Amino acid sequence: MTPAGSPSTVPQSEILAVPAARGACPFDPPPAYAQARDRAAITPIRLWDGSTTWMLTRHADVRAVLADRRFSADAGRPGFPFVSAGRRTLATTNASFIRMDDPEHARLRKMLTGDFIVKRAEALRPRIRAIAQDLLAAMTAGRDHADLVTEFALPLPSLVICLLLGVPYEDHAYFQQRSGILLSNAASAAEIQTARAELTRYIKRLAEDKRDRDEDDIISRLNRQGTLSADEIAAMSLLLLVAGHETTANMTSLSILALLQNPDQLARLRADPALIRGAVEELLRYLTIVHTGVARVATEDVDLDGRRIRAGEGVLLMINAANRDDRAFPEPDALDVERDARRHLAFGFGVHQCLGQPLARVELQVALEVLLSGLPGLRLAVPVEDVPFRHDMLVYGVHTLPIAW
Repeated sequence: MTPAGSPSTVPQSEILAVPAARGACPFDPPPAYAQARDRAAITPIRLWDGSTTWMLTRHADVRAVLADRRFSADAGRPGFPFVSAGRRTLATTNASFIRMDDPEHARLRKMLTGDFIVKRAEALRPRIRAIAQDLLAAMTAGRDHADLVTEFALPLPSLVICLLLGVPYEDHAYFQQRSGILLSNAASAAEIQTARAELTRYIKRLAEDKRDRDEDDIISRLNRQGTLSADEIAAMSLLLLVAGHETTANMTSLSILALLQNPDQLARLRADPALIRGAVEELLRYLTIVHTGVARVATEDVDLDGRRIRAGEGVLLMINAANRDDRAFPEPDALDVERDARRHLAFGFGVHQCLGQPLARVELQVALEVLLSGLPGLRLAVPVEDVPFRHDMLVYGVHTLPIAW
């Protein structure tokens, strides 16, 4: 089938409903996405509200669109696709710079770039390792089992992002509970609006308290810029606070589970810890925890693979399917910790690629190093069928991960 005109002109029987049903393997994208990728470059899909848009699943196409300024990240533009009512509310209410296009996007992002460059992330490595080792010691004290999520994977990035932002870690229960609502695919628009408003008020109060202090943290430095409104500071800080702990926490726990389910790969890492840095890239590719796609809308007609996406039509870029494209990665459904996976798209691509990726890489590398060296008898404490996966969340992972050693 060759799309023509608009996805709404395609017969309903040929339109895939998204999100699609998952398959037997909890680490794999829905089988329908792989089938769509093998069948055509562009697939018409139907969303929760009955609207139709295009889905892209091939690595080269997804990368090309992410780098193409003719596709907008502005969720306020007509035709922008949303996978749920809650996602629409989150993306359009007090939107942060990730929902803006240049030059406004570049202006705001530039204010944070220095806090997340590779050099700064590497300078934090000893501090991050000390935090991870303290968490491991507390988790293992007098016990032989624990929940990896609540006792290690979640506290580690939460402590780090609180340190960088200047947010008191003792407030972690408050912001983690509301972050969970923001990222829940089941949350209503009203619930998301309330959670966002509460977090915004929290950050505004914190920023106001810092205004007359000479502190070296991100919120204090944004205050001192003197060019940002309270709403802009709150939106930027909220983005970093939520993304800064949710993504790495879920990647950490899901990575450990994937390695436990692939004991040959785990053995290779134990035998040669120098492989861990490259293994993190492969785990990012293999797991790709953003499973609901990255949305864009065309601002003018664009021809892609001989097919036309018209101005005002949305596209949903399935990063998880693109990272399993055998055109980019041979045997893509296999986890191979020695694979060169650096071309993965787990952090996006182009001007909107993840600002915090240097920090996320260091956190993941340290987490794996500390856990694998400190828990030589690490094993899953329940059958994998009993692990509660986050099918209901924007950021994929597990709600809990019972482990033993």
